[in-house]
Amino acid sequence: MIVNKKYVTLLKNIYMSREQIIEKNKGLFWYIPEQEKQNISDALLVETLLNYGTLDDYRELIATLGGKHVADVFFSATGRQKQNYYPEIYHFFSLVLKKYQDA
Repeated sequence: MIVNKKYVTLLKNIYMSREQIIEKNKGLFWYIPEQEKQNISDALLVETLLNYGTLDDYRELIATLGGKHVADVFFSATGRQKQNYYPEIYHFFSLVLKKYQDA
């Protein structure tokens, strides 16, 4: 049986804690002092990972925070916060996260 190594790595990482997700993606939070990174809000974490992360990062975020919570955070963004998402990203994830919002 041939096993895709990338898939096995994803399965190992999918049950990461919130802190592990931040640590794994700390380069995306370069402007936040190291001692403050664990205080990142869920809104900033979701916005940053959806805008700049990979689909694997998205999957880890859903597995860690829960699809419903990520959808709630995403759809609660209004005004300036909503404009922080790239238009293509906002459109794509509004379609993807809709299934969690309706659940």
